[in-house]
Amino acid sequence: MSSLRPLLPRLRLDPMLYERLRQHVLHRDGWRCQSCGTMSNLEVHHKQFRSHSGDDSEENLITLCTECHACVHRRRL
Repeated sequence: MSSLRPLLPRLRLDPMLYERLRQHVLHRDGWRCQSCGTMSNLEVHHKQFRSHSGDDSEENLITLCTECHACVHRRRL
């Protein structure tokens, strides 16, 4: 018998609330990439990927520049 539990639905905010949270994370992180420190081409990254049940919560989000964000997804950072 398998002891697998059913998957819980992921917490995903509607687009307007997510944008507010995204702006909050950018402000919290001082409008700087938390890896290299640049202040340009910023994105908000899910530390635990959505595809791995990561949610849209402040604790799961971090500011990264486009280049560092791409490195994370290539598992080089």
